[in-house]
Amino acid sequence: MNIRVGIGFDVHRLVKGRPLVLGGVHIPSPVGAEGHSDADVLLHAVMDACLGAAGLPDIGHFFPPSDPAYKDADSRQLLQVVKQHLDRNGWKVVNIDAMLLLEAPKIKPYIPEMKKEIARVLAIAPSAVGIKATTGEGLGYVGRGEGAAAHAVALIQQP
Repeated sequence: MNIRVGIGFDVHRLVKGRPLVLGGVHIPSPVGAEGHSDADVLLHAVMDACLGAAGLPDIGHFFPPSDPAYKDADSRQLLQVVKQHLDRNGWKVVNIDAMLLLEAPKIKPYIPEMKKEIARVLAIAPSAVGIKATTGEGLGYVGRGEGAAAHAVALIQQP
């Protein structure tokens, strides 16, 4: 059995007038992430972790921000494309572990739904998806509420 680990990171500025989408879930908030797609930092980090583990290029290669086809794209659909690339290369996701950095709003009530969405797209059990969140304790761009970031690790295998 061949196994690999990949890491992903994403960051987006928070602005008024944009929806806040994390892990494929719309979260009530006065601010949302700015970006070409839906700017879902959590799914973007997950995608890069999966792609990196498989030795494939990053999400900017597959979904360039200069391409109008991805304007306001649902990152769950982009994650589905990433899964298809993994499938074509004989890889299956074993588990995902992710850390979201966001000062507000509190996302604890939304974590179970995020886990279900990620698991659904990747065809794994929700128990194979770990999501944690932390604030910036008032420090840096996260602590000032200027941005959100996410780190993710993916374990993949070829049976």
